[in-house]
Amino acid sequence: MRLTTKGRFAVTAMVDLATRSGKGPVTLAGISERQKISLSYLEQLFGKLRRNNVVASVRGPGGGYCLARPANKISMVDIITAVDEALDATQCGTKGNCDNGKPCMTHDLWFGLNEAIHEYLSKINLQQLVDGQTSRNGADMPASIMMAKHDSSERVPA
Repeated sequence: MRLTTKGRFAVTAMVDLATRSGKGPVTLAGISERQKISLSYLEQLFGKLRRNNVVASVRGPGGGYCLARPANKISMVDIITAVDEALDATQCGTKGNCDNGKPCMTHDLWFGLNEAIHEYLSKINLQQLVDGQTSRNGADMPASIMMAKHDSSERVPA
């Protein structure tokens, strides 16, 4: 998987925006300052988010950005794919031509990982991340996120 800074910053900026939604448009300068993300980088990301109907822009004095739809209707997949982030662990772009036109020996493994990542990220919505910010220790964190954290911490005996 190639989840890079682009996807991480887009999700972080969207959580910042969503936590301030309902108080009017949020400026990119404000997000930049709070999250320590370059303003020019945010401009690029929010241009893509706007074109993909994840955010809406408000022009003029007091302008900025707001969510294009309710936070519980925006999944992590929506955000990550909107900024052109690839969610692909295969070498072939899921085409199955990784070994001289045929699937390589591990193609099914990486393809299955792609599906699991996509499924997980599609189940997590922006509102869940906003709600999770209310408690740093995870007491109020949504069950789907807590389960993922718990499952990833389990180790298989050697």
